[in-house]
Amino acid sequence: MKAILQPAYGLPEVLHLAEVDRPVLHDDGVLVRVLAASVNKADWHYLTGAPYLFRLSGVGFKRPNKPIPGMAVAGRVVAVGVNVHAFQVGDEVFGEIDRGGFAEYVCVSEQELAHKPADLAFEESAALPLAGTTALQGLRDAGRLQPGQSVLINGAAGGVGTFAVQIAKALGAVVTGVCSTRNVELVRSIGADHVVDYNQEDFTRGDRRYDVIFDLVGNQSLSACRRVLTEHGRLVSSSGGAEHAWVGPMVFVLSGIASNLYSRQPFVAFAAKASKDDLIALRGLVEAGQVRPVIDRHYKLSEVPEAMRYLGQGRSRGKCVVTL
Repeated sequence: MKAILQPAYGLPEVLHLAEVDRPVLHDDGVLVRVLAASVNKADWHYLTGAPYLFRLSGVGFKRPNKPIPGMAVAGRVVAVGVNVHAFQVGDEVFGEIDRGGFAEYVCVSEQELAHKPADLAFEESAALPLAGTTALQGLRDAGRLQPGQSVLINGAAGGVGTFAVQIAKALGAVVTGVCSTRNVELVRSIGADHVVDYNQEDFTRGDRRYDVIFDLVGNQSLSACRRVLTEHGRLVSSSGGAEHAWVGPMVFVLSGIASNLYSRQPFVAFAAKASKDDLIALRGLVEAGQVRPVIDRHYKLSEVPEAMRYLGQGRSRGKCVVTL
């Protein structure tokens, strides 16, 4: 099969298209013909191996221990192991996997997959894992967002942000999205009640107060964000801003956690976890007409290095997908 290989950590130039053996089906495995995949911020960390602390998590210190990147896929089941009961040949699925997605076939556990939304294309379905689950878990679990509350999403036009705007509306919140001038209409079109153009206005100096701030950018200080929270509002951070080469966002995260000792406005450092249940929850939101992926660019498998290069610029509007 054709696959993108990553023999070393580095920039997109280390990635290349190659012919490799198709994965071998095991008793607990589901063999999927990958029809689409999406690029995510996590893929960038696996590409660069930064911060260096990240390499100690078991992904490989000198080089990646899994040579094929890609963590969000959609496709069709072509074979199942004898212990698999949730899927059968021909099922259309999507999922968050432990790499291997930038390839024509992948073999994964049934716990990593869910049946894809019936009315979504494979490209749109591949955009849901990681970004969609990050938005869902960040707002519902870390943010404890309730109907009628006010939420601000800093980075509302990005891959996670476009999902967060829609999911916050589905949860019954009043939504303010922060984005650049060119993305104002996009963020408004997906349901934001208010849009702040950061080229024109600093949301931390505005008059509105928020029960939850979901920060996907990390370009504001803790004190500035707390200034516009309600008395017991929650600051949920999924970004450390300018990250240290060795420890990433940990300096920012630890200072935020320490600040909880004297603040009634909790700082919550948040990292999403793969969840089959949340893939199913996202499918439900899609099928209810409450969430739709925003697709920025389409790439071929051979163009994954260019897709990663674009991702690294931090300017995508919604998601970028790879069509196989």
